[in-house]
Amino acid sequence: MFFKTKNIYNVNTYGAEILKKPSDEIKDVTPEIHKIAEEMILTMQLFDGIGLAGPQYGVHIRIVALAVPAPENPAISPGEALLLPRMPMVIINPEIIAAGETTDTAEEGCLSVPEIFAPVERPQFIQFRAQTIDGELIECECGGLLARCLQHEVDHLQGILFVDRLTKEDFSVIESKLKRLKKSGSRKDFKKTISV
Repeated sequence: MFFKTKNIYNVNTYGAEILKKPSDEIKDVTPEIHKIAEEMILTMQLFDGIGLAGPQYGVHIRIVALAVPAPENPAISPGEALLLPRMPMVIINPEIIAAGETTDTAEEGCLSVPEIFAPVERPQFIQFRAQTIDGELIECECGGLLARCLQHEVDHLQGILFVDRLTKEDFSVIESKLKRLKKSGSRKDFKKTISV
């Protein structure tokens, strides 16, 4: 009789040291990086996420998986028109090179801060640059949910979580939940796990 071994997928959660440190630039896109990219896309999908950064997956490198859904609004930014049809995708060494002055506030969540949501103010439009996993250099203006998601994920690569960007008032609303999450996470090595 044969038994199929289950694959285990993890996302690092609030309290994990790796989430607090800036990630290293990727110099060469090796076969190992391609393998990490494939596993990050699968992990993101299994956890029902729209973005997953390297530190969340457990690697200290500037890599992000994205699965941002297309908006119903037909008026989209050039970046959304370019990137949304390619989802899911992986980007390497992403950076925000400019941000618009107009901001908006929207509720955010995070796979590393499960079941906790709070309002975050961010620029509505950003100028964004990255490399695709296949080596294509992309630079474009992004708006909508894509702009917010990119800012959220690039923050991860700098060691910043969305809860670090909250006002004092909004942070106080979720502070007790964060303490409980950190306490329960410490018993699980700060990992949320799915076996398939």
